[in-house]
Amino acid sequence: MSVMLDRIKKLIESGKPLMPIADLIGFSIKSVQQGQAVVEFEMSQEHTNTMGTLHGGVLCTIADTAMGVAFFTMLEKTETLTTLELKINYLKPVWKGKLLALGRVVKKGKLTGLVECDVLDEKEQLVARASGTFMVLTGEQAINRLVPT
Repeated sequence: MSVMLDRIKKLIESGKPLMPIADLIGFSIKSVQQGQAVVEFEMSQEHTNTMGTLHGGVLCTIADTAMGVAFFTMLEKTETLTTLELKINYLKPVWKGKLLALGRVVKKGKLTGLVECDVLDEKEQLVARASGTFMVLTGEQAINRLVPT
């Protein structure tokens, strides 16, 4: 098991929030494996847009998180990451319920990686599909930005 995967698993088990945005939006990291992560999210009225459906920015946030955590599991102890590019296709509206964002690393290089995410509703129907390019940060760029041990 990689050091970073082990760190994330310990944080999940501790019940401590992995990141402040998780509390703000109301999602949690359900599970992680090497190169994979699952984010769970329960929609409420506070997450809707003017039409009463889930705001696309929330979908984008949970997809970005699932992809970022999946990529993070493949990093070295002194590395962290940032999202360089993100694309999302919204495939159906959501009015209520629980969603799962399933992030998976497609290809990790030395400096960047390609990651994908499917967002599924409670009926396991595809709500959105995202892809992102992530950059590995090292040295001074990564100082004080690592997940606590």
